[in-house]
Amino acid sequence: MNIHEHQAKQILKKYGAVVPEGVFALNVDELIQKAKALKTEKYVLKAQIHAGGRGKAGGVKIL
Repeated sequence: MNIHEHQAKQILKKYGAVVPEGVFALNVDELIQKAKALKTEKYVLKAQIHAGGRGKAGGVKIL
């Protein structure tokens, strides 16, 4: 089964696990709008795709 991190966080929350707050977006405009609503000065941007194994694609950027 392939699920993204945001999907896993929803499942964990549903069963009472504590998970960090965050937003999910499918495009840059949506991401900017949602990130502004977080009201924080630091962000961690994480891009994910299913590409056949760990570290094959995606990335993390601290802003």
